[in-house]
Amino acid sequence: MAARTLDLLDDLVAHGRAAITTAEAAGALGIPEDQVRVRMHRYVQQGRVIAPARGLWVPIPPQHRVYGSLPGLEMIDLLMHHLDRDYYVGWLSAAEVHGAAHQAPQALQVAVGAPVQDRIFGRIRLQFATRARVADVPREQRTAPTGRVWVATPATTALDLVDDPARSGGLSNAATVIAELAADDRLTDDALAGAARHFPITTVRRIGWLLDSLNLAPLTGGLERLASEHRRAPITAMDRRSPPEGPTDHRWRVAVNTQIEPDL
Repeated sequence: MAARTLDLLDDLVAHGRAAITTAEAAGALGIPEDQVRVRMHRYVQQGRVIAPARGLWVPIPPQHRVYGSLPGLEMIDLLMHHLDRDYYVGWLSAAEVHGAAHQAPQALQVAVGAPVQDRIFGRIRLQFATRARVADVPREQRTAPTGRVWVATPATTALDLVDDPARSGGLSNAATVIAELAADDRLTDDALAGAARHFPITTVRRIGWLLDSLNLAPLTGGLERLASEHRRAPITAMDRRSPPEGPTDHRWRVAVNTQIEPDL
């Protein structure tokens, strides 16, 4: 009887089937749904299958069993589809996809439209952040071995890095990654301006100042026009953790209250 469960898992791997639901497994095994977890337990212990969410089973091919999971990029769309969440891979994880991660992120960083708990499977960590209107923010689909995955565009990635430095390794690391994104023309003035309309004006100002400091002023035209619509807003502190003190950049209405040292 247990062999049938192993046969099912092996068959899924052999045919490139990335996941199966509890209902599908019950049908394939000819058992009640409440017995599926019992049948799967032995193979969870052996690292042959994981349950990233209730009712979802992901068989692990032999080459990934040392990690205890599929790679995050291969599993995230399966999980988000099962949970019915809009999402995109963002921050340093998106930068890595775009070839610009100065420091490899320790977790797959994912923006979601509704709360999802962080998850750890063996060596694979998934870290979630709730973000409004995820499906409206510029994102793009990339191919993964298990299908497709939504990833923030380079412009959205740059803005996210500045918007949330805690997920970016700090503003200095964000500046480093943004410079790398710009180096191969992955950032454009129009794309940044379009993505910026989904972010607070404080973030628009900060990334505008940062691009100027990186000698990337040609990318700031659309950002400056957007910032000019909010000239009456109070001065923005570059480091939000401290008061808006220190030299003020009047083009961006940013108080430069921190030292940013990109690794270039």
